[in-house]
Amino acid sequence: MQTSSVRQTMAARVERGEFPGIVTLVARGDDVRVEAIGATAFDGGVPMRRDTIFRIASMTKPILAAATMILVEDDVIDLEEPVHKVLPELAGQRVLARVDGPLAETVPARRPVTVEDLLSFRNGFGTLLEPTIDPPFPIVAAAQELHLELGSPYPRTPHTPDEWVRRFGTLPLMYQPGDRWQYNTGTQILGVLLARAARRPLGELLRERLFEPLGMAETGFWLPAERAAQLPVHLMTDSATGKLTEQPTSDWSDPPVFPSGSGGLVSTVDEFHAFARMLLRRGVHGGTRLLSEQSVELMTTNRLTPEQIASGGMFLGGSGWGLGMAVTVTPQPPAVLPGGYGWSGGYGTTWLNDPHEELTAIALTQVSDFLWSGALTEFQQSAYAEPAR
Repeated sequence: MQTSSVRQTMAARVERGEFPGIVTLVARGDDVRVEAIGATAFDGGVPMRRDTIFRIASMTKPILAAATMILVEDDVIDLEEPVHKVLPELAGQRVLARVDGPLAETVPARRPVTVEDLLSFRNGFGTLLEPTIDPPFPIVAAAQELHLELGSPYPRTPHTPDEWVRRFGTLPLMYQPGDRWQYNTGTQILGVLLARAARRPLGELLRERLFEPLGMAETGFWLPAERAAQLPVHLMTDSATGKLTEQPTSDWSDPPVFPSGSGGLVSTVDEFHAFARMLLRRGVHGGTRLLSEQSVELMTTNRLTPEQIASGGMFLGGSGWGLGMAVTVTPQPPAVLPGGYGWSGGYGTTWLNDPHEELTAIALTQVSDFLWSGALTEFQQSAYAEPAR
């Protein structure tokens, strides 16, 4: 029997101490291969298993996009609908005259922010990438003082969704709606909007419309205490010491005050595969249609101009952006053709669908460095190289 390309390449990195372990899934049609390599800790921990649960961070975003399209199909919301129709706290937001300027210097918004703007991250507010990530501009400081926690999944904001959106509504936008791609904040706002439009907490909405139909029993914003204790610790290289160091994370054993549509979910490799496979099959799971083909097409088609792609810098890396996920617009190594799509999570997780190859590739780790050390690219290359069986 031929050795799995993924196991060979990822096991070598585990042996070199780049991460304690990894769980991968590579699927082509009904051929699904899962590799559980290494352990959950360098000092032994427990062996990685197929059902090891991980914080998937920003892989939450495409799930939120799918939930949005379900409500669009239900005529509960509309992609072109101004956000303030559902979130009146955001009515009348003005726009900074210049992004590094004082908060009092604003101009009117040329048009309202729409639901599609939130999904395409062109809502006028999000992570700033120039001259550094979130530079010390007055608008960045103001958001930090409000404890909105607009960046990484940790720390979580202490505010309820209603209080969070009220506070956000006191800030001006950074840019005019539709002008630039900016990461993360759009799906935080969108999570509040979906819950309010559906008249139920976000977790319940996702559970009813996606997780239960897809058999994603453990995917959610929190876990029973015993299962939460099994989440691998988060590791990242300390810039001062150059060593992988345990990072603080939130407690997943209780429902969060603010369920983040940007990065709040936990899941397993098989459960996320159920979601990915549904998209690859154009919205169908087990003979049941959860999303229309048109909705999947909208989600997986690039919405950005070349200039907006360029403004995404290292976050996009030349990819476009559809609704809640990256979309390949030019051929990228190892073999991703235009039309491929997916996204990664900052705790060290990644997902790719390539419809041309009927390929799904998922890797779940606990180490953020996985995303920029070359391991992610090597994982994708080895997924394409998987021998037939």
